[in-house]
Amino acid sequence: MKKDTIIPKPSLWLVMLSTAMAGGMGWGIRGQYGHETGAMIAGLLVSLVLVFLFCPGNSSIHVVRAAALGTIAMGFGGSITYGQTIGLTHDSPLIGNWEALRWGMLGLAIKGGIWIGFAGLFLGIGLGGKRYQPSEMFLLILAMLIAVVIGWWLLNTPHDPDNKKLPFLYFSDHWKWEPDATLKHRPEIWGGLLFALLSGIIYAGHKKNDQLARNLALWGMLGGALGFPLGQTLQATNAWNPDFFRESFLGGVTKYFNWWNIMETTFGAVMGAILGLGLWINRRRIAVSNETDVSPLPNWLIGILLIIHVSLLVLVEFSKLDWIDGVYDLGLMIGLIPLVLCIRGRLGPYLQLLPITLIPIAGKTLRALVDPVNQSLYWLLYLILPILIATTIAIWFARQAKPNGEHPLFIRSALLFSVWIYHGLNFAFFSFPWPWEAWGGRTPNAIIFFICMLGLSALALFYNPTERRWQGNLWRCERD
Repeated sequence: MKKDTIIPKPSLWLVMLSTAMAGGMGWGIRGQYGHETGAMIAGLLVSLVLVFLFCPGNSSIHVVRAAALGTIAMGFGGSITYGQTIGLTHDSPLIGNWEALRWGMLGLAIKGGIWIGFAGLFLGIGLGGKRYQPSEMFLLILAMLIAVVIGWWLLNTPHDPDNKKLPFLYFSDHWKWEPDATLKHRPEIWGGLLFALLSGIIYAGHKKNDQLARNLALWGMLGGALGFPLGQTLQATNAWNPDFFRESFLGGVTKYFNWWNIMETTFGAVMGAILGLGLWINRRRIAVSNETDVSPLPNWLIGILLIIHVSLLVLVEFSKLDWIDGVYDLGLMIGLIPLVLCIRGRLGPYLQLLPITLIPIAGKTLRALVDPVNQSLYWLLYLILPILIATTIAIWFARQAKPNGEHPLFIRSALLFSVWIYHGLNFAFFSFPWPWEAWGGRTPNAIIFFICMLGLSALALFYNPTERRWQGNLWRCERD
């Protein structure tokens, strides 16, 4: 396989700062949209930043593919339930209970590590230079689904709260912590997802000798294991010591904090920065192929798979059909078809990065904001136009790409479009908390996201990763 000879040498400070902004903004926005598809926002932004910085020239379909794989895989952990785990560390009845705090933080470290480990694994698969066939990826995901069942059975059963039977390692609310409370005990699946992640790491590391995928998965696990507890430390500190922030020099600002959103933003920033650090340390293992890529999948099959996936995605997000949730509500299942389409297909990665990731977010924004009086306008602004623009960009760049090289402006364009569209949709979701108006719980995070958007926009517009310098004529030069 012919490999890209350019050795990436981005500055470590720029890598960690930009991935922290991408992860903080992406995961903070995720909080409004939830679960698998919401997490893909963070996967998209972090993956685009990393391939932009570490793949100078951005001239290979494999670069686009790597970003798509990282985006998809960030959604796998969305099946993990963690709200009650966070509650163990700051719920009012448990304040002062150090044992519950330690147990909750341990659970957050485990769940966060599993979640981000998937993103690191598949981003590494995209950048490691090893060829994975669509059939191979299909079988790998099936094996990981079997591992989910085994791990769930071993670590997350029994779950029979009516008969006082819960798993030994149970990180949701428990009568052990609140014996007199009426609790809704959440079923957990982190054990199943842990087994799935480990099976993927073993396959990539040993069967494929994909050292980058293995190493980046471990760095992702570290980022999640540190990020979730660190983010929650801020929220728990405020709950346990309400005067700590109020009486500090930041008190005038922190009194407006939505601490849950601050926790999520902090988690995203930490996991993004550590994932960036992991790729920087392993940068010499990046081996992006620049050979001509030909999809083994016929166009008719690609079209059918796209229709099936988008249809199921829309149904699972916006319908109330129980059988859809049973079939397509697990992160690994949602990612099965996209991974097959992206691993060797040409159009699939472009569509995944832009319109497919956007569809559930735009739809949820519309659902939250739609006004019966101006219904047509809201449909146009929050759903139709964003998806139409995203689809147009994806198809245009895919058609402009040459067999042996992608358009050098695609990654820049995708990053710029993504930061602005997701910031804009979330800002509308926040009910437009302008900083010059009366501050509420959304205002501080809106300001943080705006700063991140400006920073990432400057990166996309003015930074040359090949020469490692800032310049103002990049778009004209690369277009020409």
